[in-house]
Order: sequence, then structure tokens, then C-alpha cells
Amino acid sequence: MRCTEPEAIKHGWGVVITCLLFFISATTVLASEKVIHEIDFTGQDEGSALSWLKQQGFEFELNAKALNPRFENDALVISTQNEAVGLFGLQLAQQDFIHNVKRVEIVWGVNRYPEGADWNNGINSVPIAVMLSFGTKKLPSGLPLGIKSAPYFLSPFIGKQEEKDKMYTGKLWREGGRYFCVASGDQSGKIITTDFEVDERFRTVFNQEKTPPITALAFQKNTSNTQGASEAFIRKIKFLSE
Repeated sequence: MRCTEPEAIKHGWGVVITCLLFFISATTVLASEKVIHEIDFTGQDEGSALSWLKQQGFEFELNAKALNPRFENDALVISTQNEAVGLFGLQLAQQDFIHNVKRVEIVWGVNRYPEGADWNNGINSVPIAVMLSFGTKKLPSGLPLGIKSAPYFLSPFIGKQEEKDKMYTGKLWREGGRYFCVASGDQSGKIITTDFEVDERFRTVFNQEKTPPITALAFQKNTSNTQGASEAFIRKIKFLSE
């Protein structure tokens, strides 16, 4: 059946209105996604990152310097040739606590996985992980005399043998810490963008009514009980309100 001109116009306006509504809806979604805070490792001159990390307030824990942190290919790279554990931590001042975070976006990847890491079989090693600490209440680590007590934390990590989206509990900080495999399988050399929900996850996992602000963050590598070299990188961490 042929449409008369008024009918054609009417149908044409229907398409236009539909498109406009879609555009407005998409714009609203984008507008509501606010970046509260960002840590950007890109744009740095290639070479050692030790001085830059120190200037930004990062503290070097355990054997962090042995991970040879450096800027390469528009990213911060950490690597080891054998077993090593290192953590780069940033404790935020109270006025810098990051409030009302809904999601965290991480752009990172692994160039070489440590051989033997497997959380499903008790070898809790990671090529790279980010740790997000919430609030200031300290919970026991499981070590004697209350050593290394720490706030609640969620820690997304990239794995190879582990199950994607599975939650793991470590050997320490069993009360207040949870680890999540956010990418699995051999993805050597690929840039992985992780969209990690934190608000609902925190409240559900720890049975809390409200998610405290993020008060500290860290990134780490742990190649204990593994063999061979390992290398990973991180480009950006964004904290989003939606």
C-alpha cells in the first residue's frame, strides 16, 4: 500500500523522533558517567619510573624495586625474572578520599605470565593486580600480634588459569579482603580494559549497608611459587560515579 504525502511525512517524523530520543538517552548516560579521579601512567618519557612514583606519593613495599618499574610503550611496566613480591601503595590523605565510587576502569595487560600461578590450586600468584582499600577500619591480617592489619579491600587481577569473574579469598586478610579474576586465558600482549563494579560488590561481599570511600590503592606483582619471567603493564585507572 502506498502512503500519501501526509502519511509519509508522519512516518518520517516518527523515525526522526525515535532517533532524537535515542540520542538524548545516550547523551544522558554519557553525561551521568562522571570521572571522579584518575591515575594516568601514559605520556611519560621512557625509562625508570621510580622517581615519578615516589613524587606521586607511592610507597614501595616488600621487594617492589626489584620489579624494575619503568615507562615503556605509553604504559607503566613491571617485570621480574624469577620469584618476587612487590607492591606500590598510595595512601590518600583524608581530604583526598575518593567518595561515591560506583565503578573503576583499568586499562592494563600482561606481556608474559608467570608459569604455575593457579589460585584454584592454592598458588595465589598474579602477574598484576590492583588493590582498592575502603574506609579506615583495620581488620586482622591473620599474622600474629595483629601485624599488617588493613582496611577492607577488593582486588581485581589478571589471571591465566583462574576462572573469569570468580571471587577468591587469599591466605591472609580473609575477613576483609577479596580477589577477583577479571580476565583469564592467555592474552599475552593484549590491552585489556576492565570495568570493575565496586559499590554493590562491596556491600554484597562484606554485608554492609554503605560502601566507604576509597582511602588507598595499590598495584602489585606476586610470582611466588612460580617459574620463569613475567611482565605486565598498566596505563590508566579511572574512578567513576556511575
